[in-house]
Amino acid sequence: MPKKMIFVLLIGMLLLAACSPSNAGPIDAPVLDEIDLEVIAADDDLAQDDERMPCKTVFDYEIDPNTAMYQQIADQLPPVTEEDWAYGNPDAPITIVEYSDFQCPACGNFAQFMNALTGEFPDSLRIVYRPMPLAAIQDKAYISAMAAEAAGAQGKFWEMHDVLFQFAFEWTGLTEEGFVDWVMHQVEAFDLDVEQFKADLYDEEARKALEERTEAWLSLGVNYTPFVVINGRVFRESKPDIFRLIGIHEFGGYEECPPWVIDPDALYTARLDTDVGEIEIELFADAAPFAVNSFVFLAQNGWYDNVHFHRVLSGFVAQAGDPSGLGVIGPGYTFVNETDNDLSFDKAGVLGMANAGVDTNGSQFFITLAPALSLDGGYTIFGQVTDDSLAVLENIALRDPQTAIDFEDATIVYEIEIIKQ
Repeated sequence: MPKKMIFVLLIGMLLLAACSPSNAGPIDAPVLDEIDLEVIAADDDLAQDDERMPCKTVFDYEIDPNTAMYQQIADQLPPVTEEDWAYGNPDAPITIVEYSDFQCPACGNFAQFMNALTGEFPDSLRIVYRPMPLAAIQDKAYISAMAAEAAGAQGKFWEMHDVLFQFAFEWTGLTEEGFVDWVMHQVEAFDLDVEQFKADLYDEEARKALEERTEAWLSLGVNYTPFVVINGRVFRESKPDIFRLIGIHEFGGYEECPPWVIDPDALYTARLDTDVGEIEIELFADAAPFAVNSFVFLAQNGWYDNVHFHRVLSGFVAQAGDPSGLGVIGPGYTFVNETDNDLSFDKAGVLGMANAGVDTNGSQFFITLAPALSLDGGYTIFGQVTDDSLAVLENIALRDPQTAIDFEDATIVYEIEIIKQ
């Protein structure tokens, strides 16, 4: 899959809906007495000391009562075993468990997203699929799940998984009998024993076991799909952040906030060694100590070595700082904006922190290629390219990540040297 497709799928994730017996929220969920939010959120408190820069790590986020309830449910779900359907690296540091229904559109979107992620980051991810048919709202929930199980009995679970989701538009409107005719046609392409598949499709014991598992999960309160658990944490509203976890485990990011490595009263210069020339930048440690400290820390630890300018738009900005080049990966932590000053993106060469919203700064940075006053107040300014280096900015290769499919012509940053004066 082309790298640019991950952006499309990411947008789909942000808009992801859930399949549930009702759109009004949790239905038939157990009433959990004495939900102690302080206990559940204990790991999320920002317990910083003076030796570390204040920031938020991947699990530092507020848990609302609804999420707390579902976390208690997730804590009661069975651990992953060899009996589960799983793909990816069996020893991966990130395990994503999905309780899903093949007739659920949101589940199909999530499955595509997982396929894209594992294609890009195969070493970091293990994906576990647990069929949970929502028969109350999906008329072919069970028969489609049984089709995947029957294919799995002959070693083709994931092939059937992908076909069911990819071509759901073809079969979701059919009768159950029509679905069986449709799926038998797919079986022929899989080179399966057709008679054995049909016998497994209607296997009464297997169907009963599937019904019992589903009922057990529904009774616990797993009442929507996809119900997703990442490394034991229930995944709701894009938390925990999958991309920061990947940043930690795939690219050597950090589970803690960085230590203080700068003197806010000192003067620092960053020298970017690129394939189009050196870019020297004066850093504003006095105006943006958090941004400068993080930038210096990451540069000194090699985070920026051999990264590309992945987003370079004419007359706007040149952006870098994601080692994957996809524009979604961070170092594992985020920190606040520092905009309470008179600095402005009023010229070319201004160095700013890229973000995905207020106080979500990580490792990605950008350099303005022209005045960009519309960015004032929303993005931290923490440096300025020196006059002698401004001409080099004109040599940075343009690259629109929405259309680019590789990095063949992209400008690369070999390393960033930090000079303390």
